[in-house]
Amino acid sequence: MVAASEIREHMEVRAADGGHVGTVDHMEGESRIKLTKSDSTDGQHHLIPLDWVDHVDAHVHLNKDAEEVERQWSSMN
Repeated sequence: MVAASEIREHMEVRAADGGHVGTVDHMEGESRIKLTKSDSTDGQHHLIPLDWVDHVDAHVHLNKDAEEVERQWSSMN
């Protein structure tokens, strides 16, 4: 499992299919990534669980494709 400390603000988040999902705003606690609303098509923050992260390098890579991520993420204003 990926450690929350590996994830930094402004990192790009990519889905398993290579699609751009968002940009990290910050970690929400130790188990969720909050994405920036300025990079969102609906103008809202979205939260994704840390256990969706496959690995981290210069980007955060998820183990789900972009369509699945957008269906399952949590939204907040």
